Amino acid sequence: MAEARSAARQAATLDDLQAALAAFDGCNLKMTAKNLVFADGNPQARLMLVGEAPGRDEDIQGLPFVGRSGKLLDRMLHAIGLDRSGAYIANVVPWRPPGNRTPSPSETEICAPFIERQIELVSPQVLVFLGGASAKQLTGAREGIMRLRGKWLSYRREGIEIRAMATLHPAYLLRQPQQKRLAWRDFLTIKAALDGKL
Repeated sequence: MAEARSAARQAATLDDLQAALAAFDGCNLKMTAKNLVFADGNPQARLMLVGEAPGRDEDIQGLPFVGRSGKLLDRMLHAIGLDRSGAYIANVVPWRPPGNRTPSPSETEICAPFIERQIELVSPQVLVFLGGASAKQLTGAREGIMRLRGKWLSYRREGIEIRAMATLHPAYLLRQPQQKRLAWRDFLTIKAALDGKL
Protein backbone atom coordinates (compact mmCIF):
# COMPACT_ATOMS: atom_id res chain seq x y z
CA MET A 1 0.00 0.00 0.00
CA ALA A 2 2.86 2.38 0.80
CA GLU A 3 4.30 1.74 -2.67
CA ALA A 4 0.95 2.62 -4.30
CA ARG A 5 0.64 5.81 -2.24
CA SER A 6 4.20 6.86 -3.04
CA ALA A 7 3.86 6.17 -6.78
CA ALA A 8 0.56 8.06 -6.98
CA ARG A 9 1.81 11.02 -4.94
CA GLN A 10 4.90 11.43 -7.13
CA ALA A 11 2.83 11.77 -10.32
CA ALA A 12 2.75 15.46 -11.25
CA THR A 13 0.58 14.98 -14.35
CA LEU A 14 -2.00 12.52 -15.65
CA ASP A 15 0.62 11.15 -18.05
CA ASP A 16 2.94 10.56 -15.09
CA LEU A 17 0.11 8.83 -13.24
CA GLN A 18 -0.70 6.58 -16.19
CA ALA A 19 2.99 5.64 -16.45
CA ALA A 20 3.12 4.96 -12.69
CA LEU A 21 0.09 2.67 -12.94
CA ALA A 22 1.57 0.86 -15.95
CA ALA A 23 4.75 0.23 -13.94
CA PHE A 24 2.91 -0.74 -10.74
CA ASP A 25 2.90 -4.47 -9.99
CA GLY A 26 1.12 -4.36 -6.62
CA CYS A 27 -2.32 -5.37 -7.95
CA ASN A 28 -2.70 -8.98 -9.09
CA LEU A 29 -5.37 -7.99 -11.65
CA LYS A 30 -2.62 -6.55 -13.84
CA MET A 31 -1.40 -10.10 -14.53
CA THR A 32 -4.71 -11.30 -15.98
CA ALA A 33 -5.86 -8.12 -17.77
CA LYS A 34 -5.00 -7.41 -21.39
CA ASN A 35 -4.75 -3.64 -20.95
CA LEU A 36 -4.53 -0.88 -18.40
CA VAL A 37 -7.81 1.04 -18.69
CA PHE A 38 -6.76 4.49 -17.50
CA ALA A 39 -9.34 7.04 -18.68
CA ASP A 40 -11.24 8.58 -21.56
CA GLY A 41 -12.62 12.01 -22.29
CA ASN A 42 -11.38 15.48 -21.50
CA PRO A 43 -9.17 15.99 -18.43
CA GLN A 44 -10.12 19.70 -18.44
CA ALA A 45 -13.83 18.86 -18.21
CA ARG A 46 -15.87 20.11 -15.26
CA LEU A 47 -17.50 16.66 -14.92
CA MET A 48 -15.65 13.48 -13.92
CA LEU A 49 -17.37 10.09 -13.78
CA VAL A 50 -15.86 7.16 -11.86
CA GLY A 51 -16.96 3.54 -12.21
CA GLU A 52 -15.79 0.42 -10.44
CA ALA A 53 -13.66 -1.60 -12.90
CA PRO A 54 -13.41 -2.32 -16.63
CA GLY A 55 -15.29 -5.17 -18.31
CA ARG A 56 -14.33 -7.35 -21.26
CA ASP A 57 -14.84 -4.74 -24.00
CA GLU A 58 -12.98 -2.12 -21.99
CA ASP A 59 -10.09 -4.51 -21.38
CA ILE A 60 -9.81 -5.22 -25.11
CA GLN A 61 -9.91 -1.56 -26.15
CA GLY A 62 -8.05 -0.09 -23.18
CA LEU A 63 -10.76 2.55 -22.62
CA PRO A 64 -13.48 2.82 -19.95
CA PHE A 65 -17.17 2.38 -20.73
CA VAL A 66 -17.00 1.28 -24.37
CA GLY A 67 -19.30 -1.75 -24.29
CA ARG A 68 -23.08 -1.75 -23.88
CA SER A 69 -22.79 0.14 -20.59
CA GLY A 70 -20.63 2.74 -22.29
CA LYS A 71 -23.11 3.24 -25.08
CA LEU A 72 -25.84 3.82 -22.50
CA LEU A 73 -23.58 6.22 -20.60
CA ASP A 74 -22.95 8.14 -23.83
CA ARG A 75 -26.73 8.45 -24.34
CA MET A 76 -27.14 9.63 -20.75
CA LEU A 77 -24.48 12.30 -21.24
CA HIS A 78 -26.00 13.32 -24.58
CA ALA A 79 -29.39 13.77 -22.87
CA ILE A 80 -27.89 16.55 -20.72
CA GLY A 81 -26.01 18.14 -23.62
CA LEU A 82 -22.61 16.51 -23.11
CA ASP A 83 -20.43 13.95 -24.80
CA ARG A 84 -17.05 12.48 -23.91
CA SER A 85 -15.34 15.75 -24.80
CA GLY A 86 -17.30 17.34 -21.95
CA ALA A 87 -16.55 14.67 -19.37
CA TYR A 88 -13.62 12.68 -18.01
CA ILE A 89 -14.24 8.99 -17.28
CA ALA A 90 -12.19 6.58 -15.15
CA ASN A 91 -12.57 3.59 -12.82
CA VAL A 92 -11.45 2.92 -9.25
CA VAL A 93 -9.72 -0.25 -10.48
CA PRO A 94 -7.99 0.15 -13.87
CA TRP A 95 -7.64 -3.56 -14.69
CA ARG A 96 -10.43 -6.01 -15.52
CA PRO A 97 -11.10 -8.66 -12.89
CA PRO A 98 -11.21 -12.17 -14.44
CA GLY A 99 -14.69 -13.15 -15.58
CA ASN A 100 -15.94 -9.63 -14.83
CA ARG A 101 -16.15 -10.47 -11.14
CA THR A 102 -16.35 -7.68 -8.59
CA PRO A 103 -12.90 -6.48 -7.48
CA SER A 104 -11.98 -7.71 -4.01
CA PRO A 105 -11.63 -5.19 -1.17
CA SER A 106 -7.84 -5.62 -1.26
CA GLU A 107 -7.74 -5.00 -5.04
CA THR A 108 -9.86 -1.89 -4.67
CA GLU A 109 -7.80 -0.67 -1.72
CA ILE A 110 -4.45 -1.05 -3.48
CA CYS A 111 -5.73 0.94 -6.49
CA ALA A 112 -7.37 3.70 -4.41
CA PRO A 113 -4.32 6.02 -4.20
CA PHE A 114 -4.18 6.15 -8.00
CA ILE A 115 -7.83 7.12 -8.57
CA GLU A 116 -7.60 9.61 -5.70
CA ARG A 117 -4.59 11.26 -7.36
CA GLN A 118 -6.38 11.14 -10.73
CA ILE A 119 -9.34 13.02 -9.23
CA GLU A 120 -6.96 15.53 -7.66
CA LEU A 121 -5.17 16.15 -10.97
CA VAL A 122 -8.41 16.52 -12.95
CA SER A 123 -10.00 18.64 -10.20
CA PRO A 124 -13.54 18.50 -11.60
CA GLN A 125 -16.36 20.79 -10.51
CA VAL A 126 -18.66 17.77 -10.13
CA LEU A 127 -17.69 14.15 -9.47
CA VAL A 128 -20.16 11.37 -10.31
CA PHE A 129 -19.85 7.86 -8.90
CA LEU A 130 -21.32 5.30 -11.30
CA GLY A 131 -22.62 2.67 -8.90
CA GLY A 132 -22.32 2.10 -5.19
CA ALA A 133 -18.86 0.52 -5.22
CA SER A 134 -17.03 3.65 -6.38
CA ALA A 135 -19.12 5.86 -4.07
CA LYS A 136 -18.35 3.69 -1.05
CA GLN A 137 -14.64 3.44 -1.86
CA LEU A 138 -14.17 7.16 -2.40
CA THR A 139 -16.47 8.64 0.24
CA GLY A 140 -16.45 5.97 2.93
CA ALA A 141 -20.25 5.77 2.73
CA ARG A 142 -21.83 2.59 4.02
CA GLU A 143 -25.31 2.85 2.51
CA GLY A 144 -26.34 1.00 -0.63
CA ILE A 145 -26.66 2.80 -3.95
CA MET A 146 -30.42 3.25 -3.67
CA ARG A 147 -29.94 5.28 -0.48
CA LEU A 148 -26.86 7.12 -1.76
CA ARG A 149 -28.06 8.08 -5.22
CA GLY A 150 -29.59 11.40 -6.04
CA LYS A 151 -28.18 13.38 -3.14
CA TRP A 152 -25.09 15.48 -2.92
CA LEU A 153 -22.07 13.93 -1.28
CA SER A 154 -18.69 15.43 -0.60
CA TYR A 155 -15.39 14.04 -1.82
CA ARG A 156 -12.63 15.25 0.51
CA ARG A 157 -8.91 14.57 0.38
CA GLU A 158 -5.90 16.57 1.62
CA GLY A 159 -7.21 20.09 1.23
CA ILE A 160 -9.61 19.49 -1.66
CA GLU A 161 -13.36 19.18 -1.54
CA ILE A 162 -15.44 18.31 -4.60
CA ARG A 163 -19.19 18.14 -4.91
CA ALA A 164 -20.14 14.55 -5.72
CA MET A 165 -23.19 12.47 -6.52
CA ALA A 166 -23.72 8.73 -6.82
CA THR A 167 -26.02 7.37 -9.49
CA LEU A 168 -26.97 3.96 -10.81
CA HIS A 169 -24.33 2.17 -12.86
CA PRO A 170 -25.21 1.85 -16.57
CA ALA A 171 -24.73 -1.95 -16.37
CA TYR A 172 -27.39 -2.08 -13.64
CA LEU A 173 -29.70 0.05 -15.78
CA LEU A 174 -29.32 -2.41 -18.66
CA ARG A 175 -30.50 -5.18 -16.33
CA GLN A 176 -33.18 -3.04 -14.64
CA PRO A 177 -34.40 -0.58 -17.32
CA GLN A 178 -37.33 0.54 -15.16
CA GLN A 179 -34.76 2.32 -12.94
CA LYS A 180 -33.57 4.62 -15.75
CA ARG A 181 -35.97 7.32 -14.53
CA LEU A 182 -33.98 7.56 -11.28
CA ALA A 183 -30.70 7.95 -13.17
CA TRP A 184 -32.37 10.55 -15.42
CA ARG A 185 -33.33 12.58 -12.32
CA ASP A 186 -29.75 12.32 -11.07
CA PHE A 187 -28.34 13.51 -14.39
CA LEU A 188 -30.74 16.47 -14.47
CA THR A 189 -29.49 17.45 -11.00
CA ILE A 190 -25.88 17.07 -12.18
CA LYS A 191 -26.62 19.26 -15.22
CA ALA A 192 -28.19 21.92 -12.99
CA ALA A 193 -25.04 21.95 -10.84
CA LEU A 194 -22.79 22.25 -13.91
CA ASP A 195 -25.00 25.10 -15.18
CA GLY A 196 -24.60 26.91 -11.85
CA LYS A 197 -28.27 26.49 -10.94
CA LEU A 198 -27.59 24.48 -7.76
